[in-house]
Amino acid sequence: MALKDFLPFLFGLTMTIVLSAAARAEPVSLVGFGDSLMAGYQLPPEDAFPTRLEKALKGKGIDVTIANAGVSGDTTSGGLARIDWSVPEGTDGVILELGANDALRGIPPEETRKNLEAMIVRLKKRGIAVLLAGMMAPPNMGPDYGERFNAIYPELAKEHDTVFYPFFLDGVVTEAGLKLEDGMHPNGEGIAVMVDRFLPTAETFIRTLQEGE
Repeated sequence: MALKDFLPFLFGLTMTIVLSAAARAEPVSLVGFGDSLMAGYQLPPEDAFPTRLEKALKGKGIDVTIANAGVSGDTTSGGLARIDWSVPEGTDGVILELGANDALRGIPPEETRKNLEAMIVRLKKRGIAVLLAGMMAPPNMGPDYGERFNAIYPELAKEHDTVFYPFFLDGVVTEAGLKLEDGMHPNGEGIAVMVDRFLPTAETFIRTLQEGE
């Protein structure tokens, strides 16, 4: 092959390598979508779950950004109403955490399930992966309600093949010292416990995103 014929091939190969490297250099873009537990109720912004999780992941050498799209008081119906505009184009994955306020208000679990499933379907249609964070009904709602509500999350995760974290408040819900005075929301130390327990699942989620590129 003459040099003049080889040069276009070499240029094309070089550009392919450069563009591939540039694509890999882009950080993984996540959105933490949820209620006050995600938003960081009564906490400084740097202590909110998405910010603390992003810091922990970066500490493990993972290039990631996590936007905080938590809204205090949000229900699954509220989340469904805003999911399209709250999650921008270019997002790789969403940590979906909603349902606690549904349970506190006694909303029928069937409605909660329907709303969560609709959000998962909408995100996946946009090519956005979902990490579903589970919630559990408070005991005062009774065993029948609890059984119906608690089954929502593992069933949806299995049906829609999403990465699943069984209980977002794991390690905090029964520890008074890890919660604010209201006895419901995590304090800064509680968020630290949540992030530490959530971290392996977040790493798995990001790994699935990278493998799918």
